[in-house]
Amino acid sequence: MAITASPHIEVNSQGVAYLAGTQTKVIEVALDRLAHHWDADEIQRQHPHLSLAQIHSALAYYYDHQQELDREIEDQLQRVGKVRNDLGPSSIRQKLRAKGLLP
Repeated sequence: MAITASPHIEVNSQGVAYLAGTQTKVIEVALDRLAHHWDADEIQRQHPHLSLAQIHSALAYYYDHQQELDREIEDQLQRVGKVRNDLGPSSIRQKLRAKGLLP
């Protein structure tokens, strides 16, 4: 059962905030803002299925819950780093380096 956090935001039973009626997580919109420095208009150009109202709601939700969402982002980055370390060097990258195509 989803909980409505605002007219455009629903929080599912696992506590994940989504834009209502979409499969887009609030954290994904926040990451577009943080990683690419996109404003709401650019986020909409990149995600035309989202309305400006949805995007602004997602950003407002992010800023209202910034500490917990930043912690989730950091946790995700740490998990990705661990997986990369566990996998070891990429054989494709090693071949490209050997050919001088990568530094």
